[in-house]
Amino acid sequence: MRKSKYNDIKNIFIDSIDNDNFVELPLTTFNYQTLEDSLNKPLKMILLFGRPGTGKSMILNRLYHNLKNIREIHYFDAPILSEKEFLKSIYESISSEKIPNNMRVNFDGLLKYVQNLKGRREITFLLDECQLYSEALMEKIRLLSDTRVVKFVITLHKTENEDIIAKEHFKTRIWEIVELRNASIEDLEIYIQKKLIQKGFVEVANMFTPKHINFIHHFTKGNFRETNKFLYTLFNIYEYYDINTPEKLLGTKLSKKILEMTAIKIGYIND
Repeated sequence: MRKSKYNDIKNIFIDSIDNDNFVELPLTTFNYQTLEDSLNKPLKMILLFGRPGTGKSMILNRLYHNLKNIREIHYFDAPILSEKEFLKSIYESISSEKIPNNMRVNFDGLLKYVQNLKGRREITFLLDECQLYSEALMEKIRLLSDTRVVKFVITLHKTENEDIIAKEHFKTRIWEIVELRNASIEDLEIYIQKKLIQKGFVEVANMFTPKHINFIHHFTKGNFRETNKFLYTLFNIYEYYDINTPEKLLGTKLSKKILEMTAIKIGYIND
């Protein structure tokens, strides 16, 4: 069976936080710059806040890769839910020493160790998915941030009630909040175009008309994760037709029928 070009195209939209997949948009560039600028302010904690799929992990990952060679910065891309393992990872990151598995890091000792670094080092930790951390662990993060040696950038999912930042353990520590939102129709068009053009599929990028972008935005609301899922499914269907009945793919614009099939397959439209 011959390989279809749509196999490579659909894989562009596999949801990933790899730095190479970052797409520069007015929206993401502004949020990224705000976040990077915040690291130069005398802040204890910085909150990156938004609904799932708005690009929090992508921006955090990009921040780490852009700054890791010019400042002391560490990235925990997945939450470490065990307090023992979390404290061990913090100590190992700061000290560059490996702790044996059968040993624990005493929190009071860690706090004193960090306090003794004041005036000599400034260390930033990027913590993703912090809504999964326990209250007890968040309290220890707060206390570490109070040393003014360790700064934390944390991501949290925005809740339906939009009250998560009012939780007691954030009230006095977070001085900067960067809120991420879904993409506008204009930003979504740039996102799709750039994703395709960056991989050399200019002719496929040209298949999208403003009407197609509006159709996709109507269902995904500009959420990057939902958009990736939509486009992966769209080109998966294209791949099937390209291999089995390529005569149905004639034309230079996207098929309205396949767009509708995509929305049905994902569950946006009842068939």
